[in-house]
Amino acid sequence: MKGILLVLALLVTRELGFQTAEACPLFYGIFSIIAIGSKSLLDASLEVANFTEPEKAAMEKIQDCYNENGLSAKGLDLIAMVSITASPECFLFYVQSLKDKI
Repeated sequence: MKGILLVLALLVTRELGFQTAEACPLFYGIFSIIAIGSKSLLDASLEVANFTEPEKAAMEKIQDCYNENGLSAKGLDLIAMVSITASPECFLFYVQSLKDKI
C-alpha cells in the first residue's frame, strides 16, 4: 500500500506539472489528510488541488485502506515517509535543485 500511495502521488504531482519544491506541500498536505481519515477534509483538499473525479475516487480508496488498517498502518507509513524525506540522497537532491535554480 505504501508503494501504491507514493507512486500515485508522484504521478499526480507530475501530471499537474508542478516543480518539485511546489509539489511537496501539496503532497504532504494530502498525505496527512488521507492519514487523518476525514472524507470531508480529503474532498475539500482535492477540490482545491483540482483533482479529477477518477483521481478523487482513487484517493478515497486509499483513505479507506488506511482507515481499515488502523493506526499501525498510518504509523508505519509515517516512518517510511520520514525516512525517505530525511535521507541523505533526498537532501542532496533538493540542495542541488536549489543551487541549479539560483
